[in-house]
Amino acid sequence: MSNQAITYLVGACAAVFGLAVFCALVVAPTITAYRRAAERVAVVVLSLYVLAALVGVGILLGALVVVEWPRVF
Repeated sequence: MSNQAITYLVGACAAVFGLAVFCALVVAPTITAYRRAAERVAVVVLSLYVLAALVGVGILLGALVVVEWPRVF
């Protein structure tokens, strides 16, 4: 297995485990907090919005590290 394949495997595993943890710690408790279907759908949509914001912040921070790495080290 090449180094690139290992990197892709680690990234895929991190994404799957991160999504599973987000669902277990954020989505599941919020769904059980409401009774009506419309409220549950709204909670899932807002949770996806929060997930997208967190992914965006992670991408920006990762890009900042990639750009600034040569200057720091």
